[in-house]
Amino acid sequence: METSKAINLLQNKEVAIVGGGPGGLTLARLLQLKGANVKVYERDFSKEARVQGAIVDLHFESGLKVIAAADLMDAFKANYMAGADQYRMVDQDGNVLLDEHNQGPELGFGDEHFRPEIDRGALRNILIAALLPDTVVWDSQLVSMAQVNDSWELQFKNGKTAKAAIVIGAEGYRSEIRSYVTNIKALYSGATIIQGEIDDPQKECPEIYALVENANLIAMGIGKTISVQPRGDGGLTFYASSLYPENWIKTSGIDFNKAEEVYTYLTKYYEDWNPIFFTLFKSANHFVPRPLNYFPLDQDWDTKPNLTLMGDAAHLMPPSGEGVNTAMLDALDLSECLTSGEFQDLHSAIAAYEKRMRARAVILGKEAVEGIKDFASPSEESIQKLILQFSPNELSNDA
Repeated sequence: METSKAINLLQNKEVAIVGGGPGGLTLARLLQLKGANVKVYERDFSKEARVQGAIVDLHFESGLKVIAAADLMDAFKANYMAGADQYRMVDQDGNVLLDEHNQGPELGFGDEHFRPEIDRGALRNILIAALLPDTVVWDSQLVSMAQVNDSWELQFKNGKTAKAAIVIGAEGYRSEIRSYVTNIKALYSGATIIQGEIDDPQKECPEIYALVENANLIAMGIGKTISVQPRGDGGLTFYASSLYPENWIKTSGIDFNKAEEVYTYLTKYYEDWNPIFFTLFKSANHFVPRPLNYFPLDQDWDTKPNLTLMGDAAHLMPPSGEGVNTAMLDALDLSECLTSGEFQDLHSAIAAYEKRMRARAVILGKEAVEGIKDFASPSEESIQKLILQFSPNELSNDA
């Protein structure tokens, strides 16, 4: 079939993508390259409304592949953080267990093992800049939808409405749209992270700043970890992780809006660790507790003719380095199903996409769920296994 058939699938149809994260913006870019009429509805008031978090690494077979398909590789290369893909591992006393800075020449673009890091805000800006003017509609938090004939009417918190023939939920695991697709709920993995943000680490916690050295730092102790990542603006984001009861955030008695209370808790919980980590806790001006949930690996639902999900809204999983990459692959798969000319109607195109998406998510989700204990509550054995994983010999064998 001709590619024009794909355009006919979307001809005179408004596509609404709800959620302006990497997945949703990537999908908008890919669809616009095919001539589709797309709007992205994002709850933030503007692209400067909040810090987007720390860095994210894109992989050769997923994120970078999609960046190339979106014709944005030059922009990516101009904005990625050289050297930030390297790892440094220390123990709870601050002793260096592993340092990729000392493991030979750095990898580069074109190498399948190269996973360049980019600030999440920079990635978002690249994608937004590639879209047609006014594609992103800010201050648009979805509160409800209603089907009107063959289309959807979207109602936003600001009182405005919009209509679309096709709606894609890309607004994360708290997705409002997910409830229109399935009633399958998330499960708790057993782990919780406490995320902290530091705006001026060079001044506030210079020892930690030097230890990070513009890389991914992970400090591992028996039963708990701390990982630290640089931000593109010079700040740091850290994650203090361990296993906690499911409702621990509510039952802990900690007001996470009060930095002093969180600091008191963390210094007690990590009391046998090197005090340099206490400066990390003390320097944070903002904390967010995050239970690590995931959607059941065997989830399934009946495909809707003009509605689907992508990214965390579709297949939330614990942190594994695959979240953004998987969302971007979802965008590529969905755009191809909608525009390839292979399918006769939207329903069959969406069904094919969902089959691919869920098959991939099962594999990656299983790996993430099985690895959560080693990530949040490592044993001596799992620490040694991780050191071996990143050793030069192991990398050579993988190649």
